[in-house]
Amino acid sequence: MTTGSTFTRHREIAWRGGRTISTSRLVAEESAIALTYNGSTHAVMMGTPADLEDFGVGFSLTEAIVDRANEIRSIELISNELGMEVRMWLDGDRAASLAARRRTISGPVGCGLCGIESLEQARRTPSRVEGRGIAFHAGDLLNAMQALSPLQTLNQQTRSVHAAAFWHPRSGITLVREDVGRHNALDKLAGAIVRDGSSASGGAVLLTSRVSVEMVQKAAMIGAPVVVAVSAPTALAIQTANEAGITLLAVARDDGYGVFTHPRRVLLPEEAALRAGC
Repeated sequence: MTTGSTFTRHREIAWRGGRTISTSRLVAEESAIALTYNGSTHAVMMGTPADLEDFGVGFSLTEAIVDRANEIRSIELISNELGMEVRMWLDGDRAASLAARRRTISGPVGCGLCGIESLEQARRTPSRVEGRGIAFHAGDLLNAMQALSPLQTLNQQTRSVHAAAFWHPRSGITLVREDVGRHNALDKLAGAIVRDGSSASGGAVLLTSRVSVEMVQKAAMIGAPVVVAVSAPTALAIQTANEAGITLLAVARDDGYGVFTHPRRVLLPEEAALRAGC
């Protein structure tokens, strides 16, 4: 679901090639999005006002506020002049658990660990991802990344948003979510996967951003065995992916990518030939 406009047109004086022209440009919307649980604000993030039910569910799962989506009894979207509110009501046990760790977060787009209260919370042990026996052909993963760009409808118009997508070897890219914040895009994807009744365990998460530790932590929370990203990972992201059992591919370009952890899930051409008995 898209709530409100995701872009607007703005006047622009463009100076290019030594010439000045008056023109206009489509610009991505960015608004305050408050995530509230049982009447209390838990987080205020800046993001794209679209797919907010997915955002609420995904954020709740990747931040370990709930273990299962059905622990969220209801979601309501409220719009006002200051932004959007995603109102969620939790089951009694979850509400009590959240009250015990209550905090209010106020963070900018690029902030993935806003409001964390301790070093232990920031460096939490990642969920261990299953996926034994899963392996994807190297070329298929490269083709998946190349297929993502045409599906980024908001970025095609504005050139200013990130995307997170889910790819399955049998069905291709099935879900794409976009946002001005890379963490938000991944949270929206996480929520979309769960609300679609799907599982991330049989495919790969595709990212148009760099790979930081919190992106790996979020991918681990939804059980994604493979993460492929356009940009480079941080050292801590590599370490966390290794601990979580995630195969991390990064610096994905038209000619290939780097495999940083658990390479057993990537069938490189020579390995594929060996396994096929060639």
